[in-house]
Amino acid sequence: MYPNLKLQLWRTGMRQNRLAKLLGLHEAMLSKVVNGYRRPSPQLRRRIASALSTSEDWLFEAAGPQPRIETPLAEAVKSALDS
Repeated sequence: MYPNLKLQLWRTGMRQNRLAKLLGLHEAMLSKVVNGYRRPSPQLRRRIASALSTSEDWLFEAAGPQPRIETPLAEAVKSALDS
């Protein structure tokens, strides 16, 4: 996931569908990029950074690992899957 990309979209007030249209992309593809399910090509990274008027390096800093949340349900599922 690219939290800075989400932040910059919010700061500029631009919705993902508007950015997708501006870049000539399908909305689903841009959503996958924003949410970290698809890695953008170097050319697409430059185009997105240019459209959002910000640094490409900052925009595409990846988020660190998500914290692990321990709950009884999560432990039960993990235990069942390990069996």
